[in-house]
Amino acid sequence: MSNPYQYQTRHVTRDAERELRLGEGRISGLCSVALGLLSLLAVLAYLYPAYLTTLELRQLYDAKQLQHVLKYGMYFSLGFGVLTFVLNRGAYRHLGSGGIALTAIAFVLGGHQIPVGAVEPVPLSLGVDWLILAFLGSVAIFVSLEKLLPKYQNQPLLRPEWSIDLFYFCFNHLAISAILIFANYHASHFHWAISADFQATVQSIPILVQVIIIILSADFVLYWEHRAYHEIKALWPVHAVHHSVEHMDWLAGSRGHFIQVFSERAMVMIPLYLLGASEQALNIYVAFAALQAVLIHSNTRLPFGPLKYVLVTPQFHHWHHSSEKPAIDTNYSAHTVLFDRLFGTYHMPDQHWPAQYGTTRRLPRGILAQTCYPITAFKKPTD
Repeated sequence: MSNPYQYQTRHVTRDAERELRLGEGRISGLCSVALGLLSLLAVLAYLYPAYLTTLELRQLYDAKQLQHVLKYGMYFSLGFGVLTFVLNRGAYRHLGSGGIALTAIAFVLGGHQIPVGAVEPVPLSLGVDWLILAFLGSVAIFVSLEKLLPKYQNQPLLRPEWSIDLFYFCFNHLAISAILIFANYHASHFHWAISADFQATVQSIPILVQVIIIILSADFVLYWEHRAYHEIKALWPVHAVHHSVEHMDWLAGSRGHFIQVFSERAMVMIPLYLLGASEQALNIYVAFAALQAVLIHSNTRLPFGPLKYVLVTPQFHHWHHSSEKPAIDTNYSAHTVLFDRLFGTYHMPDQHWPAQYGTTRRLPRGILAQTCYPITAFKKPTD
């Protein structure tokens, strides 16, 4: 029996006020502010590394080498700030001034010449280093991808509610230390299920096979957690915050209630904890999962060919975010389409993309209101 649903084409109209155009000074002004703020944060992280950087990430980069990146970031911020004044006579000069001011403060505090030494570990810290590196990497990869191969050509970079999702992006990365502590504590309750022989066997197999096992194990757990958030009435208001996004792009995936963010990381930590795979395999999985999580929300038509029948891709996950009837409560998987296929929740018409995104019942648009939504959602409406 054929599906009677009539798929529509999504139309995104141009919004001249939100568009970024060369020669107006807005792009240079935004670059100046962004680089200036990131430079200032980086300087503070070098001044107080124990409290503003994460132990796990510090082990993966060379702090002295990154000071060269910081130096160029500061000078580029100043350069973009000056360019804003050259290109524009008033409208965006405040952006250039802000970027220059932020960079000046960074220079006064020590700039890129702060001595780098040993870091004393503390129980809890902010992931400023993770925020900076993730933001720069995401912009370089995904903004470029969305401009080179956009799905919706007319959707601007500064689309509606981008600032809300930028807040969620910053919160999720700054809170990484607390998230990891909670996730590790949660996983430790399953110590009774650990088998040293089993873990030794896992570590003895090729790295690529270990990575595949990790992906499938994590995907199985994430599938059922995700499905629970959709199908258990008490949990849906928490997850609905993530689904309230109405414009998909690289920032959209960051929107999520802190309860979901913490619980999701805690649940996925369990199979990783029990498998006991090698550090190299775990690092590959973490990189894969982080990149895929951003990619599948992105505004891109990047072709995947036969891989779209194996891996979760933007088209597959965009359908999960659609408010159209046939797509509701489908496509729960995070990494592969396997479990949606197995458990009957797969939905991806080959020739179609969603025409509508968001929730069927529109959520509040403010950050505070969305944070309180799991409570306010159950209040009876007044006449």
